[in-house]
Amino acid sequence: MDLGDKVAIVTGAARGIGYACAQRFAREGARVMLADIDEKAGAEAASVIRDAGGDAQFVACDVSDRLGVHNLIAATLESHERIDVLINNAAIVHSEDFLDLSETAFERVMKVNLTGAFITGQAAARAMKRQFEDDQRQGVIINMSSVNAEVAIPDQVPYVVAKGGLNQLTRVMAVALAKYGIRVNAIGPGSVSTGMLRAVNADDAGRARLMSRTPMGRVGSPDEIAGVAAFLASDDASYITGECIYADGGRLALNLTVEG
Repeated sequence: MDLGDKVAIVTGAARGIGYACAQRFAREGARVMLADIDEKAGAEAASVIRDAGGDAQFVACDVSDRLGVHNLIAATLESHERIDVLINNAAIVHSEDFLDLSETAFERVMKVNLTGAFITGQAAARAMKRQFEDDQRQGVIINMSSVNAEVAIPDQVPYVVAKGGLNQLTRVMAVALAKYGIRVNAIGPGSVSTGMLRAVNADDAGRARLMSRTPMGRVGSPDEIAGVAAFLASDDASYITGECIYADGGRLALNLTVEG
């Protein structure tokens, strides 16, 4: 997939799926703006991509802060004069029993995982709309959802709720923005080898449950999710909008309740 004429923003790009997406897009020729709250890791990630011959810059950004998002969009336009692709990947988790969960903890996750995607998506879409009106240049927004938009984990309340909301946000954005040449889709990863997954499946029992609910019998890699993102950003996906592609090793197809 040739992304050589694209300018892409990836949030939550310092590590995991976001970093893999930034690397893949750079390999495909895109100019990539990495955004993350972790300035040290984000700068190092951009440096690694540049050392490999890619075009990458890092901008510190908290997606839940509208001013920070404004600065990210402004920095991208200043450097590259346009925005072709946004990957809304930034997310956090909070593990706690439903009966013990505080409103503060719930809102903190929602602010990053759902409100942050709205704020960043809206800001990028405004720039994409201007580009479409100027020269019919089309834009792409990809929201990083999860299988947990469809299936629940009892101690991951705000994460699950946010991902469900993100799927609906994707559909609303797709319908609202189609007339401006902007396609909006989501990716719903299953169990992927990232720090976030390790944090919630740190013991042998957790890993056993993980494999029992995954028909392909393995954890996915961030690179596999990045491949889906590259497809959705490419012209090969030019008639796809408002969809969530689940890359989950067959998890959602499995009608099985896993105990524990």
